[in-house]
Order: sequence, then structure tokens, then C-alpha cells
Amino acid sequence: MTLDFRYKLTARNDLLSDGGRRPRFFIRTYGCQMNERDSEKMAGLLVQMGFVAAQSQDIADVVLYNTCCVRESAEDKVLGHLSVLRRQKTERQFVLAVGGCMPQQKNMEQLLWDKHKYVDLIFGTGNRHRLPEFLWRVIEGGERVCDISEGDELPEIGDIDVASREYAFKAGVNIMYGCDNFCSYCIVPHVRGRERSRSVKDILEEIRVLANDGVKEIMLLGQNVNSYAGEVNFSELLKLVHDVEGIKRIRFMTSHPKDFSDELIAAMRDLPKVCKSVHLPLQAGSTRVLADMNRMYTKDEYIALVMRLKEAVPNVAISTDIIVAYPGETDDDFEDTLDVVRRVRFSGAFTFIYSKRSGTPAAERTDLVSRKVANERFDRLTAELYPIMTEINEAKIGKVFDVMVEENGRGRMDDHTLVHFIATQSMTAGEIIPVRIDEAKTFYVTGVSV
Repeated sequence: MTLDFRYKLTARNDLLSDGGRRPRFFIRTYGCQMNERDSEKMAGLLVQMGFVAAQSQDIADVVLYNTCCVRESAEDKVLGHLSVLRRQKTERQFVLAVGGCMPQQKNMEQLLWDKHKYVDLIFGTGNRHRLPEFLWRVIEGGERVCDISEGDELPEIGDIDVASREYAFKAGVNIMYGCDNFCSYCIVPHVRGRERSRSVKDILEEIRVLANDGVKEIMLLGQNVNSYAGEVNFSELLKLVHDVEGIKRIRFMTSHPKDFSDELIAAMRDLPKVCKSVHLPLQAGSTRVLADMNRMYTKDEYIALVMRLKEAVPNVAISTDIIVAYPGETDDDFEDTLDVVRRVRFSGAFTFIYSKRSGTPAAERTDLVSRKVANERFDRLTAELYPIMTEINEAKIGKVFDVMVEENGRGRMDDHTLVHFIATQSMTAGEIIPVRIDEAKTFYVTGVSV
């Protein structure tokens, strides 16, 4: 898609407070890797408008918060940071924008509009491609803009140059948007919308552009990435991406267990560029709780899937998400979760105490687990997880692994293990080097390049 940049007049002179300097923007991103990629694309839009990136929000002419609403804590962080900016707005002139998932929640758009009148622009995930239009209405027209509308199709802004990536050699690529699963605790389908898959042509074109720009590692992104439904299925898409010249590693997230097919397992086994690591959210180990969550698999089905994956792809690293104290969770239900942890042996896990999200079925539940019990279960869960994670890393000691360099003295293995190493020779970011592992910790290993 080619965007109409009537707004590309380079930013208005009254933003140029330093005698002709280019106006500056700062984007703070909350939440998932899809949000990170959205922020990169919006930064590209701002650069096309004539802005440059600022090192700090304290000196920016446009401050944009790209928000998350998966958990209450994420919202609290946003509102807390906004209060700081409210004070700053009494001292200097700048445009404050809040975008992403948070404004699309029920009543949140109105709350931001009514109670945070110092926010100049409010928009959502489905119209982020209209950021230049919205921003120009604020700057040129003096409007306060609130628009979270979205059309049936979300225009992809893949043709916009990314202003900056954290690492020049790796990038995320959205292959789909939205989610159709409607897990009972999750707000994402309500704010991100139903599943929409990008065309194979657009995905491959974006990846080729990235590869020509020096990108070596691609992360295919989607709320439920393995339910991709373009002209081919997800396994076939992996094969096409695998053929792109210049790409050395392919990752993907997040996977849903119900859509993790044997064909996908075979693709992971047979395609050398596809990394041997999978993020496979469990959420709970109890079949009863899983049904209540609308996860569409049982405890036994999840374990059977993992066993098939481990048999086909030896030494595959499996990370996960686990929710503790979902409404109605009993001691027996929680013991089922611990049982899965012991049997699967996760290499990493994001663990959370259940957070109520208004507008979801679980939010109507009254059989809540007490905070005391929730905290106790959370501590027991991490006490099971961390020794296993340490043991998995300890098994790497004395062995040599290929590590993709991220920066001087740090990189990642194929299975996503973080490696801190002593370099015995000069190397560049994105280069894959052999490293001998000498020591292991819970969340990383250390070694020496050989």
C-alpha cells in the first residue's frame, strides 16, 4: 500500500523551538513484540513527516505511548507515566499521544478523554496507519483528536521505512493481526479484532527488503501465529520464508497449542533456519480450568503435543505462559499445573497472577482466589520452574554452540538462550560464532568464543 503523505510538509515551524532544528519524537512501547513492531512502523511514519527520534521524552516535541492492556499492571504504568507528562506540559509545549490496545477497551477511551484532557491524541491499533493525519490535525488544526475506529481491512504499513530497530540484524514481521480464540480471561480479541492474515506476497516482500537491509533473523509475529490463513498454511509459509536469501534464523510467536500441527513439527525438524525454540502458552495445567478458560485443549493433549515435538526436534527449548489463581482454581487444579511443569521441563516461563480484564467473561466471576493464596501459589510455581531452567542451562556446560552476536560480549543460541561471552576475536552484530559454555545461571549462560 502507498500512503498519501499530504502531511509530509515537514513539521510546523512553531514546533521548532531551537531556531530551525528538526522536531523530535519519542515513542514508549508497552506490551508484546507486535507492539514493538507497530512502534517501529509508526516511527517510520514520523520520520517521513520530517521528525527525528529523541533520546528522551523530556526533550521530544511529540511523545507517543503505544499501550498494552493485557494486564492491569500495564495500564497502571501508562497512567502513572502520563501523570508525569501532565506536569511537564505546564512547563513546555509538546504533543502527547496515546495509542495501541489500551484506548480500545470498554470505557477507557472515554476515561482518557474526560480525565486526561492534557492528552492531545488518542487512537487505536486498527488505525495506526492514520497517525500522520491525526498528528497533523493536532499540530496544524489545533484539534484534540480521539479516534479508535478501524475498517474491515487494516492497511499494512510495511512499505514504510523503519526509523530504527533495537538490533539492525533482526526484525519482527507481522503475518497476521487479531485473534479468534476468545479465551475467557483475555481482552486481546476485543481490542485487536478478529484474525486477519496478510498475503504471502506482502510478507515475503517485506522480508526480502529486510534481508537486503542486513537483517539476518526474522521473527514472524501474530497473536496466534500458527493459525495463519493466507494463501498457504503456516507450515508452508515457513518454507517460503526459509528460501529468502540472506536470512539465517527464523523464529515465530505466539503459538496456540490447538493449532500446533504435526506438519508444523515436521517443518521445525526439516528446516535448518527455523530455530529450535517454541513459545507455547500453557496458561493452566488443569483440564477443568483450561475448559473454563476456553483454551480448547486438555492437560493430556498439551503434554502429548510437547512429547511429539521433543521426539521430532531433539533439544527443542519450550517456553510458556502460566496464569496463577484463575477464578475458581483449587489446590488440585494448581497441582495439575505443577505436574505439567515437572513433566514438560520448560526452558523459560512468563508467570502471572490472574488479572481481571473488564469486558471478558472471567471478569464476571465472583469465585476469586484470595491474594494470600495467589501469592503462595505464585511462589511455589517459580520454585518449581527456576531449578528446572537452571538444570537445562547446566547441561550446556562444556559444549560449543552457535551464537548470534547481538552486541559486544552478548548473543543468543538457536534455542534463544542468552549467552554472555568473552570474545577472543573481533566480531560484528548479526555474525554467528561458536561459543564454549563454561558456566550456567537460571536465565543465561556464560562462555568464551572459540
